[in-house]
Amino acid sequence: MDDVQRLMKRHQSIGKLSTAFLYAVLVSIAMNFFWSPGHIYSSGITGLAQLVNTLTIRNSPVVISTALGLFLLNVPLFVLAWRQISHQFTVYTVASVLLASIMIRILNPVHLTTDPIICAIFGGAVNGFGTGMALKNGISTGGLDILGIVIRRRTGRSIGSINIFFNSFIIIAAGFAYGWPYAFYSALGLFVNARVMDMTYTRQQRMQVMIITGRPKTVIDSVQNHIRRGITIVHDAEGAYHHDNKTILFTVISRYEMNDLEEAMDEADPSAFVSISDTVKILGHFYEPKL
Repeated sequence: MDDVQRLMKRHQSIGKLSTAFLYAVLVSIAMNFFWSPGHIYSSGITGLAQLVNTLTIRNSPVVISTALGLFLLNVPLFVLAWRQISHQFTVYTVASVLLASIMIRILNPVHLTTDPIICAIFGGAVNGFGTGMALKNGISTGGLDILGIVIRRRTGRSIGSINIFFNSFIIIAAGFAYGWPYAFYSALGLFVNARVMDMTYTRQQRMQVMIITGRPKTVIDSVQNHIRRGITIVHDAEGAYHHDNKTILFTVISRYEMNDLEEAMDEADPSAFVSISDTVKILGHFYEPKL
């Protein structure tokens, strides 16, 4: 059993490191192919690293590259992640940020376009997908991802909306650095980045599930074997067609758990009626797996 567990942990580590490398490639593509040619600022610490690079080029004899600035600015946030999230999460975060810094440095840009609108949209989409994919697989890309996770656990706000709030500074900086039209282009890129990230990182998308079944105990056991979720039971419901006794079950899941719910229902009661709707806000405790 110990050998099996070690093998599973090794596969998980390889998978997370592969995800970190893929994220590094995507963010370097976004930076070198779109953002830099279009004079677009990224979100969060990456955008701050771009700003530091711009300021040192113009005002300092020592130039801090975006790649180096990205890693140095993340160091205090590594400490926050170590203390507030988890040690394993922090190790993979350091790996993803280090790989991103290296790939931004070594990946040679391909001249595609300097159109700021195209660069903002596609740069934001590529980076948003990479960031959301990394978070979905249990690793962080550093920066505001760490702050976003800590704040979201306490407030319930989505990571995308948290990023938009903090990135107002980046938009203003883009206006002063490149002109106010580029501030608006950067704002467009930040919006695309946040939306794609929220669509990709499905762990934070919560959904209310209503199950109408004649086999409540079997369904409850099956669902809770697949998903760690509480279930509320409403007894003595009646079907209007056959007038048979039914039980209504309510629970809330993340979109990430949708496949597990479907498997549980197929095993327990394939004929049950299941209604699923998006949940805007939840008050009270909602379990989230540790990262």
